[in-house]
Amino acid sequence: MKYNLAVFFSLIFLLLSCKDDNQKRIAENEKEIQRREIIFTNVQKGWVFYDTPVTEASENSVATWSEWRIFLAELAQKPKKTIGAFQQKSKSLTKKAMALNDNIPFEFSKPQIKSRISTLITKVQMLDLFLNLDNIPYKKVTQLVAEINLELVSLQRQMDKIVDKSNIPVEEGESDLLKMMDTSRSIPNTPIIDPNIPRVE
Repeated sequence: MKYNLAVFFSLIFLLLSCKDDNQKRIAENEKEIQRREIIFTNVQKGWVFYDTPVTEASENSVATWSEWRIFLAELAQKPKKTIGAFQQKSKSLTKKAMALNDNIPFEFSKPQIKSRISTLITKVQMLDLFLNLDNIPYKKVTQLVAEINLELVSLQRQMDKIVDKSNIPVEEGESDLLKMMDTSRSIPNTPIIDPNIPRVE
């Protein structure tokens, strides 16, 4: 009889403790859902990219440089539903940013442009990294979006500078001066040996 009573009370205790665990789990799940909603709304507010060309040079390059056009089109599409959509978008942005390095037009294939593209790729990869963490730091994500916008403006202004420099006409005699300044055409440092001077062998 005592044994049955002990088993009965232990079963009741076990059932009550399971209900408490379920209530705790439900409360934790609700907190997690609220935290994810806060993160989602903050990331959605901060997800504003400069997806249109700022300068005339970048506007003209959109027509000829397909990777640049695809990257700007990808920036223009904003995810809407979940954090997962933002994570997929960041992966897609990373792939499109990496493609910028592959086929740079000849006029923009300069170290200034390549370094800005590399910086842009790094920032986009950091954005992808932060969005794929378990605990998403939404303040850093919005800060990175602002930094990516600054890099986009910097890249487009550099494109504009290169186009402006290429439009400056060459003055008379400037091409000859540049040829003379070319170190590959300079006089060699080895002394010229006169074939008429006798040599001792």
